[in-house]
Amino acid sequence: MVSRRALLAGLAFSATARAEAPDLWAALRAGGHVALMRHATAPGVGDPPGFRLEECATQRNLSEAGQQEAARIGAAFRAQGLGALPVWSSQWCRCLETARLLGLGPVEALPALNSFFRDSAAQPEATAALRRWIADRAPRGAALLVTHQVNITALTGLFPASGEVAVLRADSSPLGRWRLPG
Repeated sequence: MVSRRALLAGLAFSATARAEAPDLWAALRAGGHVALMRHATAPGVGDPPGFRLEECATQRNLSEAGQQEAARIGAAFRAQGLGALPVWSSQWCRCLETARLLGLGPVEALPALNSFFRDSAAQPEATAALRRWIADRAPRGAALLVTHQVNITALTGLFPASGEVAVLRADSSPLGRWRLPG
């Protein structure tokens, strides 16, 4: 039986996501899958020239709306009984902040999730490393990975919006995706 809280969380999705979400949630609860999320809304594209990973002030960061979006996405995961997922993130501040604001537990940086937006030559190696990581990790139970559009597109062929989540099988093929509205 579906709880009222889970039902209300499911109703928050767009029409397309509503149709897919129950199967995606069930896949994550069953294990053998990972949720791959593009960081929440951070206005702009790329990062300013000279940005540094260790200094958030030099990077493109989440807007207030992005911070609220990350909190709502975390609430949706918790409403589905997925409040204790292991969370890994790109080392970029907007990804780390998204991952922390989800409120699902400790966040671990995973360099394989780092953006290669400014270095497209790094894409094949980075994508292969992430594919290997997912193949190794997925069979051990569900996990949530927070990364960038370029990483998700290279891995899956999907072009995710900010805050969009794709659920992947252990072979990195997408099972489906969803996005909270507004």
